[in-house]
Amino acid sequence: MTDFSKFNVLAVDDVPLNLMLVTKMLSRFKFTVRTAENGKRAVEEVVKKKPDLILLDIMMPGIDGFEVLKLIRSNPMTADIRVIILTALNSTEDVVKGYNLGANDFITKPIILEKLVNSVSTQLQLVEAMRK
Repeated sequence: MTDFSKFNVLAVDDVPLNLMLVTKMLSRFKFTVRTAENGKRAVEEVVKKKPDLILLDIMMPGIDGFEVLKLIRSNPMTADIRVIILTALNSTEDVVKGYNLGANDFITKPIILEKLVNSVSTQLQLVEAMRK
């Protein structure tokens, strides 16, 4: 059984309510969650303390989620971080773009708790398996 409390999840969204909801949802299952309120802050947080997993919104002012994903994947120090896109965007083009940029999963809003927990659990189990 995986102890999810030992993993560090970074949730990135420009809407404070979304950050609060995701944090609350995941905290119930003992996930450790940090937050960033925009793309610039997300990149700073990733460099400061590399997370095991990023939950990344796409539509944000300034540096959007796609650009954050490009920056993460282009840096050898952060390229291996698992990324789940959480967004209201759901067109085929957006989903394909996310995966082409290196997303590991894609969840559309409104977020369904079971889908979020299942996806986060799966990605963190993969992180754990790769470490072994």
